Amino acid sequence: MIPPKLVARTPSRVTLHLGHLPSKKDIKAPWPRTPSRVDPNNPPWPAYRGYHEYSFAHATMGVRLPTILGKAIDDASRTLNEQYAEDKIIDLAECLERMDALMADLSGNAKLRPIIDDGEGDVALWNKEIAKYFQGKDFMNAPWLFAEAYKYRRLHECFSVSKYWRDYDVFYRQKCDTFSRSTDAVFELSMRFAEPFKKSQNMSEAEKAESERLMFLELTQVCLWGNSTDLSLLINMTEEQIKSLQSTGGDHLAATEKNILGNHLNQLWETVKVLREKTGGRIDFVLDNAGFELYCDFVYADFLIQTGLAKQIRFHGKRYPWFVSDVTRKDWDWLLNTMVYGHLFPKSSEIERESLRRLGARWKQYEKDGRWQYEQHPFWCTGYTFWDLHSEAPDLFLHLSRSDLVYFKGDLNHRKLTYDCAAPASIPFDIAIGPMASAAGAPKICSLRTIKSDVVVGLGDDGDAIAERLNKEEPGWKISGKYAVVLLSEGRPGEKVRFA
Repeated sequence: MIPPKLVARTPSRVTLHLGHLPSKKDIKAPWPRTPSRVDPNNPPWPAYRGYHEYSFAHATMGVRLPTILGKAIDDASRTLNEQYAEDKIIDLAECLERMDALMADLSGNAKLRPIIDDGEGDVALWNKEIAKYFQGKDFMNAPWLFAEAYKYRRLHECFSVSKYWRDYDVFYRQKCDTFSRSTDAVFELSMRFAEPFKKSQNMSEAEKAESERLMFLELTQVCLWGNSTDLSLLINMTEEQIKSLQSTGGDHLAATEKNILGNHLNQLWETVKVLREKTGGRIDFVLDNAGFELYCDFVYADFLIQTGLAKQIRFHGKRYPWFVSDVTRKDWDWLLNTMVYGHLFPKSSEIERESLRRLGARWKQYEKDGRWQYEQHPFWCTGYTFWDLHSEAPDLFLHLSRSDLVYFKGDLNHRKLTYDCAAPASIPFDIAIGPMASAAGAPKICSLRTIKSDVVVGLGDDGDAIAERLNKEEPGWKISGKYAVVLLSEGRPGEKVRFA
């Protein structure tokens, strides 16, 4: 037995004095990660995660997503109360039980389980990604982008395994209602573009070219700022605030161009104007929000068709309700048919309603004759970023490689292009989007995005200083929707697409 005095003198731990060793060095982590070290849980730069209180990820995972899910439950409950057939009532009640279970998982920060096989084309992609990269991860410690997408996929699952409610959209009422409250902005555009666009015969060729350039630049801004109307962010906005965001007057556009922090508008025009001479142009839009933003996209696409800058436009939407307001086929059909046949704006004049009918009829004709086409690939509703599009959806990458220009609309698409990570604001856009710029056959890409989340790239050599100044002067600038980027990547079009 050790004597008590000896025990008392025995140190609890051994302490080494390292006074003669070299001092510690301030070694910075090597960012970005090399391509071989990049995967969905380890982006090129540090990921935003729900437990990061300094980021919008924290507010989204802790407050916004539960609020959005609560509104979805209210919508489904309202629909349940409108039913009379017992089998449909029971089926929808079971959907609501699954939504309650999702709310419990989200609020309790549960681990991410595999997606149930509900017959969707994306199940294998989801479960492969969860198994390879997110075993044991929960809603708060998985990268924000993946966790948020996973929540919307689980919400779809609540209905997709049902008998009668597989295609039910809990956000449909919200999307329709927001467009119906966009009266001023809708008619501002319809009254200008109801009749086919014609150039004045009294103008010289140089004047006509300049007029076309200016119209292109203004309509690109209309298309850009139409993205201000994002239902997932406008949870409690008043009608007047929505109207302010949707203002499309020329003076307003001139004032807002200074808020385009990464501005490739002129390079974009130089890219688009030669399409007419080279190929006649196929242009693709990877869509974002339904309602007013989709309406702005249509106005822009109409101009591209009428001027001959494009001969065919392909629109890429979602297969099922996604991130509240993303475009589905149902939203596409609803907008066109409401414009032609609907009575959505009872206080409008007959002239205004006729302008909307003419516009809608022309757009429906584009769809009938194949100049406009709607597509919905399963990849768009997965948790993968677009860095993985080349490897996980090679058919889609090959399809996009045949486009002369691909517009990616909105904040979510921009987050997926850039891996939604903490890249420096000065990083060039074509570096930030990785294989979507560097892979053989990568198309020309333009991101039209009003800034509503943390990732910001492509602001030029002074980008870091600009971001630092705004952080001090306007702490919420990354989520306000006040600022935007129009960023262009030249890609590697024309090269043979190769897959490993």
